[in-house]
Amino acid sequence: MKEYSRQEVAKHNKPDDLWVIIDAQVYNLTDFADAHPGSALVLHKVAGTDATEQFFALHRHEILRKYSRLVIGKIASESPLLSIPPPGSFSKVPYAESLAILDKPSPFYTQSHLKWKAAVRHFCDTVLAPDAEQYSNLGKIPDKEVLLKIGSANLHACRLGPGDHLKGLTLLAGVKPEEFDYFHEAIAHEEFSRYGIYCYAEGLASGMMIGAPPVMKFGPAWMKQQVLPKLFSGEKMICLAITEPGHGSDVAGIQCEAVKTPCGKFFIVNGTKKWITNGTFSDYFTTAVRTGKGPTGISMLLIERGEGVTTESIKTSGTATAGTAYVTFENVKVPVENIIGKEGGGFAVIMANFNHERWAMVAGACAGARLVIEDCFKWASQRKVFGKPLIEQPVIRFKLGQMIAELEAVQSWYEIITYQMTKMSYKEQTQQLAGPIGLLKYRCTRMTNLVADNAVQIFGGRAITRTGMGRRIEEFQRVNKFGAILGGAEEVMVDLGVRQAMKVFPKDARL
Repeated sequence: MKEYSRQEVAKHNKPDDLWVIIDAQVYNLTDFADAHPGSALVLHKVAGTDATEQFFALHRHEILRKYSRLVIGKIASESPLLSIPPPGSFSKVPYAESLAILDKPSPFYTQSHLKWKAAVRHFCDTVLAPDAEQYSNLGKIPDKEVLLKIGSANLHACRLGPGDHLKGLTLLAGVKPEEFDYFHEAIAHEEFSRYGIYCYAEGLASGMMIGAPPVMKFGPAWMKQQVLPKLFSGEKMICLAITEPGHGSDVAGIQCEAVKTPCGKFFIVNGTKKWITNGTFSDYFTTAVRTGKGPTGISMLLIERGEGVTTESIKTSGTATAGTAYVTFENVKVPVENIIGKEGGGFAVIMANFNHERWAMVAGACAGARLVIEDCFKWASQRKVFGKPLIEQPVIRFKLGQMIAELEAVQSWYEIITYQMTKMSYKEQTQQLAGPIGLLKYRCTRMTNLVADNAVQIFGGRAITRTGMGRRIEEFQRVNKFGAILGGAEEVMVDLGVRQAMKVFPKDARL
């Protein structure tokens, strides 16, 4: 690369001959100035100078990569201060990574987990991140090719937990299927959420994470053999269809009806479902239906997209990238063999499935919060106000400290529950962890609410702008309430936690 002195660069200080220095790199912006989104006048003011400080006060470092073609050389005997880590790297910003990932002593994480995390992050950095922002901004669902690549890496299957479904699969980082545990799975959820674009992450088969487990745990053998391989490969998509327009967290109030035909070989399904993640592009619907009266009148059916099944996209606070849908079943003919579990036993299937969903949501929320805290730490360190970095203000340090303390508390509880999951069967988890996971989810969504609020105050106007320096903050504050509603509202989670505790409250306990 050609080298220049600062004196040479200073000579190119006119609109028709405009060079600048940014982090020891020399840029020729003469032909670019008129196309500059902030107007050419901004560039004219810094022509021939070192504009590093001005640049980083207004732009993210990704912009330098985007316009690398404008680099014509470097300043002699100087090296860039900015270090752009290669894909798969861990951040060195304080609290941007969980403590165990930074090689701090941990009773839970092994070298297998750390190697796995690096491999999954590399996959996400190279395959998912490059197009995530564009797809989310356009409201487009992820390309089928991306879903197939996830399948080729066996990450669809890995996001569904440890178990027999992993036997014979080749996993990233050389992890053996028999050693894969819930910490490995949690890491996958964290990494898929880490790049901070919620609805794109939801569009990456998150419906499978909640729609496939009932098939895996309670489905008949034929269903597992015929359907699961297509899901794991990314060839087909599945979603969970429980929520209805008139019944959100009130699962017992489900009205979507399945009536047996006189021959007893089919169900005729009529009803609607709402807010169904990935519903617009799913091939299968794991559907809660009413086959009788009361709680014992609910069953689970696997319904394949076909005649009588229609889906419409729902516009949410995020984007249409998640494929959130309004689903209508109109006289849909479903074979009785498509029952998941037992007829009338759907409520138990639903309750068992909720634990895993809520736990996975916590994993993703913690990763998203870390990304926000990392951005806040960077911004507060580089943004100058009243002549000194923003982080020199005590109120800013207090807000950062609040965010970190809340996140680390949730992270610790989440890791303890994950460890408990590694020591329990699926049935034991359902019986013993429903309450704790419900309370954990509540604590987590309270944490993300505080993180979002503090981050907005730290970034100011940039935090309510969808592009630029604060785009991740804007995204996070706009969508963090998804977690407080989906999978069970906060109020329901708290009540569930206490009700579960009441069941084991000792009868002889008195003050």
